[in-house]
Amino acid sequence: MHLSLLTATSALLVPAAQADFIGDSKATLTLRNYYFNNDFRDRPGAAGQSKTAEWAQGFLLDYKSGFTDGTVGFGVDALGLLGVRLDGGAGNHRGSSMIPDDSDGSAVDEWSRLGVTGKLRFSKTEARYGTLQPKLPILVANDGRVLPQTFEGGMITSQELDGLTLTGGRLEHTTGRGSTNRSGLAAAGGTQQSNQFLFAGADYQLTKALKLQYYAAQLEDYYVQHFGGLVHVWALADNQSLTTDLRYFKTDADGRNDSAAGRADGYQVSGLADTPGKIDNDTWSAMFTYALGGHSVLLGHQRVSDSGNFVQLNQGNTGEGAAGSSIYLFTDRLVTSFTRAGERTTFGQYGYNFAALGVPGLVASVTYLKGTNIRMAAGGDEKEWERDIALDYVVQGGTFKGLAFSWRNGMLRSGVPSEWNQDQNRLMVSYSLPLF
Repeated sequence: MHLSLLTATSALLVPAAQADFIGDSKATLTLRNYYFNNDFRDRPGAAGQSKTAEWAQGFLLDYKSGFTDGTVGFGVDALGLLGVRLDGGAGNHRGSSMIPDDSDGSAVDEWSRLGVTGKLRFSKTEARYGTLQPKLPILVANDGRVLPQTFEGGMITSQELDGLTLTGGRLEHTTGRGSTNRSGLAAAGGTQQSNQFLFAGADYQLTKALKLQYYAAQLEDYYVQHFGGLVHVWALADNQSLTTDLRYFKTDADGRNDSAAGRADGYQVSGLADTPGKIDNDTWSAMFTYALGGHSVLLGHQRVSDSGNFVQLNQGNTGEGAAGSSIYLFTDRLVTSFTRAGERTTFGQYGYNFAALGVPGLVASVTYLKGTNIRMAAGGDEKEWERDIALDYVVQGGTFKGLAFSWRNGMLRSGVPSEWNQDQNRLMVSYSLPLF
């Protein structure tokens, strides 16, 4: 698909309909330039490759229609994605999961996909079926490279009661951030694909300061997961607050993962566990953020049970180019996620918004995480740490208003053999252009 086809998508999807359908329609073209570099440092082997280094340009056309008139309103959305490789040969391509593989293992020159979503609205309830990008505690669509991960399925969101948001749905497939191939669903380490992920949950804004959350999800033949969360914002004074964020996940084997025969067939999970390949995990985390003017200081702790790794959707072993996933934990960082069996992670972050000094649009942060007590197959335990730096600036006015620059730097030092030591840099320039 060429860029000319992407820019024509919105015109093709706007039929002659009621005024609200057309009048409330919006289309935005986002240009995203992305450089990704990961230095494996002392990592042995890796097919002779010591680093991943790639540069690509992404074009994201996001069209959202309004709804037709009537008691039940209908609409349609479309997402056109095009990626173009600017640099990165076969020697530096492995491991980025940003650009799809060509037949010889090198990076393709360009890749594209188109997703269409039908939607209907009744009162304060909206149903969508087609291409989705969920941002929920039990599933977070990954947007960590030049093009985002997308899912296919149906989802309903209802806000009929004040303060209460109900969400539910069923997902069947996903397309990875560095792929044009649709795949089924799996957990990390699983080679067999599931085509059913069921979920339901509630976000309840009990008071202006307190939000409660509960979600449940089932990945057929892999796991059942329950999540409970609490977010409280205590306004101490003007420009001063303390935010408490508590999260708890309980994840257990389901279907074929719960049997030795099923795990042997590929319905398994990676990492050390009391029963090899079986999903059995409890993970909790607590975060406290103190904000004063432009300053913010975050401190937290997370514990993963000894029984097995933390688990959410991850298709990295399905062979469809679907690697790359996100999880709803603060420890899901640039390089690693601190989610191994037994791991205990203490973390902190300092951030500053330079608007307080008269430079709006400029924000920076530095984060440090240290994980200990990681269970090892040979006995004993291991540890690891990661330090991340983030710097972002968005032009606030003039001809280039909205132009955004971002730099991410991550440093990982780990005693876990599969991780080794890594230094990572990401540079991003993005600009969103409203078409109508």
